[in-house]
Amino acid sequence: MARNIYKSPAELRLMVEPGLVTAASLDAVRAAIRPGITTAELDAIAEKVIRDAGGEPNFALVPGYHHTVCASVNDDVVHGIPGSRVLKAGDIVSIDSGAQVKGYNGDSAMTIVLDDTARPEVVAARRELSEVTRKSLWVGIAALASARYLGEVGGAIEDYVRSKGDYGILEDYVGHGIGRSMHEEPTVFNYRTRERGAKVKPGLCVAIEPMITADGLDTFVREDDWTVATSNGADAAHWEHSVAVHQDGIWVLTAPDGGASELTAHGVVPVPIP
Repeated sequence: MARNIYKSPAELRLMVEPGLVTAASLDAVRAAIRPGITTAELDAIAEKVIRDAGGEPNFALVPGYHHTVCASVNDDVVHGIPGSRVLKAGDIVSIDSGAQVKGYNGDSAMTIVLDDTARPEVVAARRELSEVTRKSLWVGIAALASARYLGEVGGAIEDYVRSKGDYGILEDYVGHGIGRSMHEEPTVFNYRTRERGAKVKPGLCVAIEPMITADGLDTFVREDDWTVATSNGADAAHWEHSVAVHQDGIWVLTAPDGGASELTAHGVVPVPIP
């Protein structure tokens, strides 16, 4: 496995553009999302950004999936299919997007909680869930910067989430390697495992993506055969970035600043890919 999962310096450079295009698609969705909009409309917005940049939506390249993003609302965790669902005030919405450009892939996700003045306590709890998930992602990315083995990332994520409350960390859905394919080896767990995982060294590209619930970790797949939802109806959040390890450090491919604005607080300075 180790012989195949590490990219050359030239391949790492080719990973930069799809990461930036993916980030731009999420920025456009973030600017448009509001109560009253449908998840299909958000999907179209992301698709236009990706195609206008010369890329193609890589989710649509997955057999059986025909959309640009996954839009998961409230108790849906991941893989929600965009459609006629109208977003409502107070919804917690996870949007996962990816672009393929010149044969290489980006993958990133974010969670947004819509305002609802009538239910401030619901909004506050959902925003806290999203923020714990988002910060756990950055804790994991920061751990990657000094890790010897990939398993240290999952341990760091779990420790942070556990320190913030009785949240559920999904075990059946995890992060992954990324490159010419959107999903590659190695697996990136969001919790501590006995296995050390792949060695962290230049050429490693991974998508780190904690999926956290307000309570519990049991899920089921809805009748559409895609959408993963919590079994107990608990809210869920999902944050993700694609990250490259290179000879001089790490670079968050799906953040325009390489992750600098977040990683500084963790004592990590990301370095552009040479």
